[in-house]
Amino acid sequence: MSLTRRELCLMLPTAILPTATVVKELTAQDTSLPSATWMFDQLVMNAEGGGEFRPILKGKLLTGESLEAHETTLPVGGSPHPPHHHPHSEMWLVREGTIEISINGTNHRLGPGGAGFVRSNDEHGIKNVGTTPATYFVVAVGPGAA
Repeated sequence: MSLTRRELCLMLPTAILPTATVVKELTAQDTSLPSATWMFDQLVMNAEGGGEFRPILKGKLLTGESLEAHETTLPVGGSPHPPHHHPHSEMWLVREGTIEISINGTNHRLGPGGAGFVRSNDEHGIKNVGTTPATYFVVAVGPGAA
């Protein structure tokens, strides 16, 4: 069976329509985090245990992983909680001050620009061991992060 160019053009919208509908349905069901930016002065600050906590984002990636990011400021000697472990991985990026991160019983001292990472289920804790408030960002990825 041979089709003319005109017949092919008349059939084209019918061939594309089901595909477009499927794409629209998938997009409508997408509950993943959208692409976005945040201005620091618009992040809400919460006081917690003498420190400050600024949530940045929390949700699921399009690929299914949970993602959470926040900024924490700890007072001198402050710690958000005792060493613990959980299923998600975490990364810390130090902005100001000096912190000590314990990973499986080994302590690591980090200053401005320093970074730390702990994989899923490794025991870890963080404490401000400096003489000024310490501010750092946390990025958590995996089960329980969002």
